Amino acid sequence: MKWFRVQSMWQAVQKSWQSWLGAITFYTCIPIPMSWGLDFERIARWAPGVGLFIGVLLAMLDALLQHWGMPHLTRSGIIVVSWVALTGGLHLDGVMDTADGLGVPDPKRRLEVMADSVTGAFGAMAAIALLLLKMAALTDIETDRWFALISVAGWGRWGQVVAISMYPYLKATGKGAFHQQGIRVPIDSLWGAFLLLGVCGLPLLMNMNRDSLELAVISAGGGCAIALLTGFWFYRQLGGHTGDTYGAVVEWTEALLLCLLTIFL
Repeated sequence: MKWFRVQSMWQAVQKSWQSWLGAITFYTCIPIPMSWGLDFERIARWAPGVGLFIGVLLAMLDALLQHWGMPHLTRSGIIVVSWVALTGGLHLDGVMDTADGLGVPDPKRRLEVMADSVTGAFGAMAAIALLLLKMAALTDIETDRWFALISVAGWGRWGQVVAISMYPYLKATGKGAFHQQGIRVPIDSLWGAFLLLGVCGLPLLMNMNRDSLELAVISAGGGCAIALLTGFWFYRQLGGHTGDTYGAVVEWTEALLLCLLTIFL
């Protein structure tokens, strides 16, 4: 009986690991061999963790560029470009398609326009505006940039998990459909929230003072609020969500939270 329990636990750990690798493969451009037994069934639960992983990679790159003496503005530009490259533009594409859809006056045609692979004027403007906001905000953040990168990437993807959990999916099929089929409500949203609240407490662990407490509270409260409101706004505009709006929630949450953090960093 004891051996059976050990074997069952090992299988559960192995399945979780394969699911985590599947999430890394789906949400990033990091090449992981399929021979490793990737599992894509319930990868949405790992989205906040993948966001933190992306944030750590960006923070490490930023620290390296700073060590080499690269100017602040150039460094910020490289980080934003690397941010897009790490995800293969997956979420940015959602921003553009969503903007094109919302730019149509007729609500009945919005999903049809969003499904069109051709990027329109509204999509291009949305992408430019978002990237400019990210670069401007990151340039203005002079201290604790590592914390800003890690926290915003995490909260952005937590917003996606909440949108998957709370709102109806508007298409019978699509990239986002299998996310909703595999989500567990409310467990998958709650564990991500607890993980991110712990990350937001890092400034307090490093320096226990009023500024660190303020930063922790703002990053936690602001990240949670922006993620929830962004997902709700797209729901109000479309009556639900699609794979494109999931990506838009990620990107706009990241950009808006970065802008908020410029006040405190």
